[in-house]
This record gives sequence, structure tokens and C-alpha cells, in this order.
Amino acid sequence: MSSPSAASSNLLTSLAPKRKTKKKHFVQQKVEVFRASDPVLSVLMWGVNHSMTDLCHVPSPVMLLPDDFKANTKIKVTNHFFNKENLPGQFKFKEYCPQVFRNLREHFGIEDQDFQVSLARSAPHKVEEGQGGGLLLTSFDRTLVVKEISSEEVEEIHNILSEYHQHVVLFHGSTLLPQFLSMYRVSVENEDTYLLVMRNMFSHRLSLHRKYDLKGSLVSREASCKEKVKELPTFKDIDFKNNLQKIYMDEDEKEKLMDKLNRDIEFLVRLRIMDYSLLLGIHDIERAEREETVEEEEESEEEEEDEENAPVQYSSSPEGIAGYMNSFKPLGPGEFDPYVDVYAIQSAVDSPRREVYFMGLIDVLTQYDTKKKAAHAAKAVKHGAAAEISTVNPEQYAKRFKDFITSIFA
Repeated sequence: MSSPSAASSNLLTSLAPKRKTKKKHFVQQKVEVFRASDPVLSVLMWGVNHSMTDLCHVPSPVMLLPDDFKANTKIKVTNHFFNKENLPGQFKFKEYCPQVFRNLREHFGIEDQDFQVSLARSAPHKVEEGQGGGLLLTSFDRTLVVKEISSEEVEEIHNILSEYHQHVVLFHGSTLLPQFLSMYRVSVENEDTYLLVMRNMFSHRLSLHRKYDLKGSLVSREASCKEKVKELPTFKDIDFKNNLQKIYMDEDEKEKLMDKLNRDIEFLVRLRIMDYSLLLGIHDIERAEREETVEEEEESEEEEEDEENAPVQYSSSPEGIAGYMNSFKPLGPGEFDPYVDVYAIQSAVDSPRREVYFMGLIDVLTQYDTKKKAAHAAKAVKHGAAAEISTVNPEQYAKRFKDFITSIFA
């Protein structure tokens, strides 16, 4: 049985680029970890702390090599029931392409220490079930999203990772694509869970009042009755049209957004990717001001009790991705820090509504393969060749998508 220090040394060695990590590491766990309600989350937090602590001792390579895009690190833990309230008796943790994702985080302006704190200082919050019933979580400070993905999606990310990295580097992290920050496999009781960590496209502090998933197609693109009764439904293209929704944005901001969008769509077309969406979130500033007034009135009645029960504020550094803002003046309704809320855009000064928009591309892993071609043929038979069905080839999809996004502005 290896000692913890020996295991750390082995793990450092395993960070060297190589296709597979054959050596297994057995560690007797002797350090308390934060409690999470789910053993998978407890292992994720433990693994992130472990891998990020070890990674900080490994110098960043001057340039990434092809083997870095195939590398991984693995560790197997046997803790002999120590801390068993929080951690399972044994588990495995695997991190994919650690140097690549480290470099991506750097280009996206995220410090490794802040990333570690945001993801592992306290348990992530469950948002809802993702597509197919998988986990969908936000970090405790709401700056990151943790999404459960399939093993096939892990492979798809590996397939595009080199080109994705080049695109991010070329445009200095300025993109509407999802910001992929790390990818893990957590194994508990012989069951594997694959987790992808991304920057949250929505704000860590500004609440959302409306949300849309837009593809530029009007065939079967309406939120279901079940979806519409949710507290914050995800509406679709037909709903957007029926709601007479418009985006009010300064011409300069619109031009910057469309430049990013055009670059990103060209990238997706080159990779034969389609079926992506524009995720649009809207923060209503006037509504937020009303809600804040009500909250302040309620809080003033129980001020003393609130002070006693206020959440702990961490004073030590680092503070997580958004935590450093605690040292600045408090932000009011509609205000945001563009270095944290990188997808946020303020509405135009002369717009009829005071709003903040959050816009980014999601679901960028679907390649136009044989299955999609068959689906397109079937839908064309059902709806007619001229119908605006979502399953079309990447070039058609891109043109229709851009035309639709152009039309959403007032």
C-alpha cells in the first residue's frame, strides 16, 4: 500500500503526456473532505482538490504536444472506511487531458486556484436533470456548470479538442462557444460517471426572468405544456416568435456579438457540426429592483436574526472565480462584472426595456453523420422538403441559424 505522499509523487509522474495510464494508485485517505449529499459529488470534490493541488507543482508546458490531447491521470483510493460519512469505501477518479484544460482555463481568464475553490470548497447545487436524466449542477458560487455526459460525448470532445483549443487560442478566448474547463470520470461501486465542467453562461448573481433555446427552426420547436408550467421554463423558437420577443442592443455590441457568432459558426461548419442552439437568458432590471425592494423590507424586520444566521464569508484567499468582487462596492440590479459574466450584454440605453442578455452557443457536439442524414430524410418526407426542419446539413443549418439570429434584434 502506497503512502499518500508516494501516491502524489506517482500522480505527478503520470501527468507526463501519454495515451494511457496503466499504473493504478492505491491511497489510504486520511484527510477530511467536504460533505456532499451524493457520493459521486463527494468524490468529484475530493478528486478536484487532489488533482489541482498536484497540478500546481507541475510547470505549464511551453507548448502543448499531440500527446497532451490524449493524456489522462488516474487514481484509485481505498480509504478503509475513514471519513465514511462523506466518502465511499473505495473509488476511482480520472482526469482527462489535464494540461490542455489547464491551458484553456488560462485563455479563458480563470486562475487554477479560483477554479479549485469554486468547484471544491463546497458541494455543487443540483439545477435539474439534464438531457437523458443526467446530473446538471452549478458550483456553489454559481460560476461553473457541471454536466453529466455520456462516454460517447467524452470521445466526441476528444475528437474536436485540438481544433477547439486552436480556435480559443487564435481568438484569445473571445467566443460564444461553451468554455470547456475540465473533464473527469468518477467511479463509485463499479459505476462510471462522466462529468464536463464549463463556465456558467448565465450570471452567478443576476437572476434570470426568461430563457430561450433557439435553433432557427419552427418545426416542433415549442416548449411543452409540462415545460411551460415550470418556474423558469426554457422556451423555444415558436414561443420566441409568439411572445414578440426582441433583443435591444447597441449597434457596437451587436456587431461584436455577430463577429463572434460568425467565427464560431464557421468553426462548427468546418468540423461538420450542427444541431447547436443559441441559449438566451434575460434579466429584467426593473423587475429585479422591485424584488430587491421587497426583500429589503422583509430583511429589515428580522435584521438581527439575519445577522446571526448569515452565511459564512470566506476571508482567506483565493475566493473562487467571483469571490474577489467582495472587496469592491456591492453591485446593484442589472450590474455585472464583465470579467466574470463574460456572456452578459447590457441592453441599449434607448431601449424600451432595461435588460441584461446572456447569449452563448450550446450542444456543439452533434456531427452530421449517417444517423442525422437519415433523420433529415425522414423529416423531409413528413414535413416536406421546404419545411424548416432542424436536421439539415451543417452549411444549411449555419445559414438558417445566422439568418434567424440576425432577425431577433429590434
